[in-house]
Amino acid sequence: MNIDVQNTCTPAHRAVENEDGVGLILFPGDDDTTSPDVAWSYSGFHEFRCRLAQAEGFGLDEMQGFGGERPWSEVSTTLECFLDRPDDGGGELSSAECTAILPRLEAITGEWQGQATTPLLQRHIAGARQLTLVLRFCIEKDVELLFL
Repeated sequence: MNIDVQNTCTPAHRAVENEDGVGLILFPGDDDTTSPDVAWSYSGFHEFRCRLAQAEGFGLDEMQGFGGERPWSEVSTTLECFLDRPDDGGGELSSAECTAILPRLEAITGEWQGQATTPLLQRHIAGARQLTLVLRFCIEKDVELLFL
């Protein structure tokens, strides 16, 4: 089933984007500005995580911290450390957390590639592929993934 994520995420959780559309950058904590990174607008990051949650069988907007009542203890996903975080950045994922989420992210990306494509889904696939590269880099260098 291919449900457009724009219909499953409430507008109340969409942040206003700045003019160039970039609001959040995820990058390795290796102090090397040439390391790979991935960037989203704030609303784009939220929509990406909504689609990931949907792939895991729940709606992000039903979860505590995202306008819902459902506690995170009621869902089981290795992606929780990536999904349950503020839309506006800050924080990090350890190399071990990157290692834990990478296989599931790759599996979901593969599932998305088999679906009917829309421009939004294509952006999510591209973002997931770039995030995969950044996660692999963090794992190989044993550094944190930083959210800014």
